[in-house]
Amino acid sequence: MAVATVIAAPANADPGPGAKLLVRQDGRHVGDYGGAAFEAALIDDCTNALNEFPRRPIQALYYHPKGARVHRLEVKGGADAYEVMVEIIEAPVTLLICGGGHIGLSLATIGAHVGFSVAVMDDREMYANPERFPMADKVMAGDFEAMLRDFPITSTTYVVMVSRGHKQDEVALRSVLGRGARYVGMIGSKRRVSTVLRHMAEQGVSIEELERVYTPIGFDLGAETPEEIAVSIVAELIAVRRGGSGRPMREGRPPIRPGKPEPAEPVDVTR
Repeated sequence: MAVATVIAAPANADPGPGAKLLVRQDGRHVGDYGGAAFEAALIDDCTNALNEFPRRPIQALYYHPKGARVHRLEVKGGADAYEVMVEIIEAPVTLLICGGGHIGLSLATIGAHVGFSVAVMDDREMYANPERFPMADKVMAGDFEAMLRDFPITSTTYVVMVSRGHKQDEVALRSVLGRGARYVGMIGSKRRVSTVLRHMAEQGVSIEELERVYTPIGFDLGAETPEEIAVSIVAELIAVRRGGSGRPMREGRPPIRPGKPEPAEPVDVTR
């Protein structure tokens, strides 16, 4: 949701500084700014900010009491206006790891560190227990199909299959396809994953759904150790979550011209 907080307001205005409005992506809101044009304009801008997220997670907006947006520099010039801070509060995101082996352990550690709520499952209790995964919010041991059937999967769920064998991964993949997960990834060589996907397609699983699976999983970093493989996978998760390209940052760097200063980046005067 978007949280809009009045930072400054015209003298004797209602709402005054500190007033808050919570706006959901469908335009529903909690709070009341009096129902005037200012409130309607702010709700529209909050909805736009949610649709553009994560490009601008926090911004300052300025409004005339009658609802028109004004420029920040106009406010400094003496305009009688509201200043509103709009901050996007993300829904919790879940990283569901199917497989509690070495890669699963590294994935859980790094995933928790970068902000995922981690859930781990394995069909072997010695590989799925709270002592092995203290960083996880939920640890499950048992039959993959049964556990996944009962696990809530939404548009904020990222599912990674890194179990000990392709049979377990195929069972897990069948259980999560078509349920709306934001990301579904399966580890394996190109040959192995092609065999699994082809077998599932021959059995009638939607090719469109199979094409959405990130497999082989992760970015090509030349990773070899479980920790390096986990880094490559989490990098892909972050790129999907944040809309990144995965390209090296240096590719967008301006050419080096000795003696010539680089042009300054344009200033966003609405911030």
